[in-house]
Amino acid sequence: MSAATSPPVPSATAPAPSRAVRTARNGVAVVFTLNGLAVGSWFSRVPAVREALDLSAGRLGLLLLAMSVGALLAMPTSGLLAQRLGAARTVTLATVLVAVGLTVAGLGATVAGSVVVVAVGLAAFGYGSGACDVAMNVEGAAVERRLRRTVMPRFHAAWSLGSVAGAALGAGAARFDLPVGTHLAGVAVVVLAGTVLGARAFLPQPVVDQAEGTADAGPRARRRAQLAAWREPRTLLIGLFVLVAAFTEGSANDWLAVAFVDGRDVSEAAGAAVFGVFVVGMTLGRTAGTVALDRWGRVPVLTGTVLLAAFGAGLAVLAGSGPVAIVGVALWGLGASLGFPVGMSAAADEEAHAPVRVSVVAVIGYTAFLGGPPLLGLLGDRVGILHALLVVPLLLLPTLALVPVLRPPGAAEPTPPAQKN
Repeated sequence: MSAATSPPVPSATAPAPSRAVRTARNGVAVVFTLNGLAVGSWFSRVPAVREALDLSAGRLGLLLLAMSVGALLAMPTSGLLAQRLGAARTVTLATVLVAVGLTVAGLGATVAGSVVVVAVGLAAFGYGSGACDVAMNVEGAAVERRLRRTVMPRFHAAWSLGSVAGAALGAGAARFDLPVGTHLAGVAVVVLAGTVLGARAFLPQPVVDQAEGTADAGPRARRRAQLAAWREPRTLLIGLFVLVAAFTEGSANDWLAVAFVDGRDVSEAAGAAVFGVFVVGMTLGRTAGTVALDRWGRVPVLTGTVLLAAFGAGLAVLAGSGPVAIVGVALWGLGASLGFPVGMSAAADEEAHAPVRVSVVAVIGYTAFLGGPPLLGLLGDRVGILHALLVVPLLLLPTLALVPVLRPPGAAEPTPPAQKN
C-alpha cells in the first residue's frame, strides 16, 4: 500500500512529522474550533430571534430548517469543490458564506425584522458551514495520515469546545442585552479572520492532485468520480454508520434537556446541566479516544463505544433514580464521541478519493440532523420525549454489524504491543 493510502497507525520507527504537518494540524484545529464557535453563537441567540420575530414554535422550526437545507445542498458538491480548489481555498470561501449568512440572519432579525431575510441568511450560513465541514474533514484526514496517528476525534472535540464557547458568549451577550445583529456580526468577523489564518497553515494544495496526478482533470471527470462514489458499497455503508452516529449525538443535543425536564420533572437549569454532562462525556471521549484507536484499532474500539452508547442511553431513560440516569448520560456521551469523526476518517482512507467520498458520507450522515428532531418530536407526542429516546439504543445495536466496514482497506488494524516478561 502506498503512503497516500496507509492508515494512521503508530510505529516506533516512523519518522517524526515535519514542521509543516504539525503546523497544518494546528490550523485544522483552529478551523474546527471557529466553525463550532459560529454554530454555537447562532443557536445561543435563537430565543432572542424568536422573540424579535414573534414566532410560534412551529414557525421557528420551519425557519431553522433553512439552515439544515442549506447544509444538505452544499454537501453533494463540496467534495468536487475541495478536489478542484483544494481544502484551504474551499474552507476560506465557505467561511465567507458563513460570515455573511450569520451577519444577515442577525441583522434580519433585529434591524429588518423579516423572517425572509433571516431565512436567506440561514440558508447561506448552512451552505457555507456544510461546505466547510466537508473540506475541513478532508484536510483533517490528510493531516492524520501524515502524522501516522489518530487525531480526527480531537479535531471534532475542538469543534465541540468552540460550540460551547459560542454558547457561553451568547449567554453573556443576552445577559447584557447586546443586540443579536451586533453580536453575530462581531462573531462573524472573528470567525472569518481566524479561519483565513488557520487555512493558510493547511498542507500544500492540492493534496489529492499530487497523490494521483489529476490536477488537470476536467469537470466531467470529477462529476463521474462523484457519481462513482455513490455506487461504492463501502462508502454507502460508512455513510449509514455515520447516519446512526449523527442521530445518536443529535438526539441528545436536541432533546436531552427537554426529556429530563418533562420526563424526570427537573428544573430547566438542571436539564441544561444534564446536557452539559453529555457534552463533557463527548469531549473527553474524543480527546482520550485517539489513544485507544491507535492502540487497538477502529473495529474493537468502535464496537465498545457503540455498546457503551446503547447502554448509557438506555440507562438514562430507564433508570429509577436521577443520579443513575445522569451516569447513563455520561456513558452515552462517551460512547457517542467517536462514531462521527472515525466515520469521516474511514471515508477518507484513500486520499485520491477522499473529497468525493467524504461528501457522500456527509450527505448521508447529516440527514439525521434534518430528519431526527421532528421524528423524535412526533414520537414524543405519543410516548413522551424521555421514552422516545429509546430509539437510540434500538438503532445502535444493529449498527454493530457495520463496524467492520470502517477497517482501513487492505491493511491490518494495529495490535497491542506484546507484554514483556
